[in-house]
Amino acid sequence: MKGLVRTQLVRVEIVDRRAEARSDSFRFMLSSNVGDLLRRRAARNPSNEALVDAMSGERLTYAALNERANQSAHAMRALGVKPGDRVALLLPNGISFVATYYGLAKAGAVQPLLNWRLVPDELEFLLNDSGAETLIFHQDFLETALELRRRGTTRVQTWIYDGEAAHQPVGTEHLNTLVQGAPCHEPELLTGGNDVLCLCYSSGTTGRPKGAMLTHEGQTFASFNYAASAQDFQLGGRYLLVLPLFHLGGIGPMHVSVMQGTTLIVMKAFDPEKVWQVVANERITSGLLVPVMLQAMLATHDPSRHDHSSIRSLWVAAAPVPVSMLERCLEKGIGVLQTYGLTESGGPGTILGAADAQRKIGSAGTSYFLTDVRIVKTDGSSCSPGEPGEVQVRSRSVMAGYWNNPEATAEAIVDGWLRTGDIAVMDGEGFVTIQDRLKDMIISGGENVYPAELENVILGCPGVREVAVIGQPSQQWGESPLAIVVRADPTSASPTRADVLAYCDGKLARFKVPKDVEFTNEIPRNASGKALKRILRDQFPGPAAK
Repeated sequence: MKGLVRTQLVRVEIVDRRAEARSDSFRFMLSSNVGDLLRRRAARNPSNEALVDAMSGERLTYAALNERANQSAHAMRALGVKPGDRVALLLPNGISFVATYYGLAKAGAVQPLLNWRLVPDELEFLLNDSGAETLIFHQDFLETALELRRRGTTRVQTWIYDGEAAHQPVGTEHLNTLVQGAPCHEPELLTGGNDVLCLCYSSGTTGRPKGAMLTHEGQTFASFNYAASAQDFQLGGRYLLVLPLFHLGGIGPMHVSVMQGTTLIVMKAFDPEKVWQVVANERITSGLLVPVMLQAMLATHDPSRHDHSSIRSLWVAAAPVPVSMLERCLEKGIGVLQTYGLTESGGPGTILGAADAQRKIGSAGTSYFLTDVRIVKTDGSSCSPGEPGEVQVRSRSVMAGYWNNPEATAEAIVDGWLRTGDIAVMDGEGFVTIQDRLKDMIISGGENVYPAELENVILGCPGVREVAVIGQPSQQWGESPLAIVVRADPTSASPTRADVLAYCDGKLARFKVPKDVEFTNEIPRNASGKALKRILRDQFPGPAAK
């Protein structure tokens, strides 16, 4: 008996040591540089396909991608880039972006990721806010870069051009020349852990964008979190990356794909017909879309031409997915993983798995494996099941704060919890349903009206392709909802205002039904597909119809 007890104690001690070793390994991984994940993957699976440019057809193995990243790191250091220096990227999706990004990570630079859809005035603000002294820009954005240089109103001293040599501007360095002449060996890693990896600027739907500081540890932790919560990132998987890499919806999947050994197939721009072709040709197993992209793909899907049999599931994020859209996907046999997160959360918030897709249709799911999520009232107390409140998130992937903005940081992160500004309800099983942005909520006659709820209904109206709902000042009600609609057929006069309002009748409480409907050719959106409602409020200031 005594021997048995001793054996059990020894076994427990061995198990404890194994657990401690795993814990130490996990802590070590979090403290390392994101670029080290690429080195490790290249060492483990050097000949596996890492990256495919769907447009040019260029392909890189993990060994080749890691080598190019090493060259980029040495090239940047040769130019005088030191750890902590800001090197801004104005690059489209492609191999050049990925290799440069990992090279700068290894070099220890902080990377402001610039939205190439912005105009020079907006980019000037981001460059000045970040204090970037180096800008790497693609020839697609040559005119923008030249305009910024002509103004001389930023701190940028080194301009690095990525493109055809024949079009290289005078006074710039050429990226390929710098990289090709640099050594290939692993650079010494001088940063990692809680050091800032990149600045992802918030979408600016309600005002000036703020630079969320994402760290090496935070993004490594996010990758573990994605991998622990879903099976779509795995060795041999083929992940379609069509969201812009200046956005968290681009770099997040890139990080976890490298960690898990997935092949990334990148597209420079979204075109639904081309996406279907890439899905078939590259045997795509998964990918991340925003609702407007998924809607466009469903509208163009032709079963006789588009083979999507390789798809295990599509991830959808950035905005609530209308129930009607989810139902159409299920009818076509396309599994949908609805995920919710923010730039500020560093990615993972909640996820709705395939097992609950139909049972909890319309929900954003439960918290990721390594994320805590709660719904709270304005006084900070917890909401009861079904009671609307603000979503708050706690995780090691949450941003370190806003760049040079301690006041905004203190407002956003309270006692370790990120205040998302999103309104949601949580049911008794922990499933979260996002209702709307707190700042977009309309208060009409003392009642809270959530635009996303109205948009979800109106999207089901025949002839409606897109819709955004905003509040307009009302003398009678304080605010009243206005529906701004894009017709599926721009040449048609259908649906009419009366059609839309009649469709809402009986599907929404009377105080929620829009007071009026406006028609437009396009709803302005940011890079993540969210409607820019501040622009719509300027376009349709009111007052509301009586």
